[in-house]
Amino acid sequence: MRPASILVLVFLVAAACSRDRHYHARGVVEDVQSETGQIVIAHEDIPGLMPAMTMNFDVADRALLDTLTHGDAIDFEVEFTGKAYVVTKAAVRERGVATTAGGQLGGIAPADDPAPPFQLIDQDGNPRSLEEWRGKVALLDFIWTRCPGPCPILTGLHVDVQRKLPEPLRERVRFVSISLDPVRDTPAVLREYARKRGADLANWSFLTGEPDVVDAVIESYGVGSAKAPDGQIEHVVATFLIDPNGRIARRYIGLEGHDPAELLRDIERLATGPMP
Repeated sequence: MRPASILVLVFLVAAACSRDRHYHARGVVEDVQSETGQIVIAHEDIPGLMPAMTMNFDVADRALLDTLTHGDAIDFEVEFTGKAYVVTKAAVRERGVATTAGGQLGGIAPADDPAPPFQLIDQDGNPRSLEEWRGKVALLDFIWTRCPGPCPILTGLHVDVQRKLPEPLRERVRFVSISLDPVRDTPAVLREYARKRGADLANWSFLTGEPDVVDAVIESYGVGSAKAPDGQIEHVVATFLIDPNGRIARRYIGLEGHDPAELLRDIERLATGPMP
């Protein structure tokens, strides 16, 4: 094959990959939060990307959020960057559509408040509580192992942070993931999920427990966990950085808000002194 032909082929493949990252979708807006650049959409199936579910998306242009509100039925475009799902366009078809939820983003546990306590079990069946990590920095997230979209990406981002954490700080930092699906996510299932994602369990706990106990924890952090008839779980992507005194030092909302370099800097600052 001639060099020119190879260049043309490479260009066509790259163009096809670029097109494949943009998906057209339909849904209803359940919440909008301009300060974090987030929108919660109950969307229909997005062929080639994810099944119908309710989740928060990052928004490329925050000015777009000023045109949208709770109850808007929209046609929208979402770009999958490999690390985030980003809404790039949206057009309102109808306003005032009834929804099953609303205000999820405003219900997330706020920064500077004490982190809600919990007592759960880890991937080895051992009891674990937030209190036992007092004196350490904890990076806490919520996932479910059957999640077809953001959860594996979120875990991968935190694996990246864990691997880059300086060795002297590893004993001062705890990674914590609480399952949103305690019925299916048994300790054994969580351990396998952690193995497949490359998490080092030396300082990372994947937690589950009795459904009513887990539901109470999920509610206390305000991340939602409405289970749809098809088994999908509607939740907000949010991570909490908890300081050694047990207070929420920072929240990271959406996948684009989970920049590994920024998380690493925040963890290092908190592990060696107060946040600026």
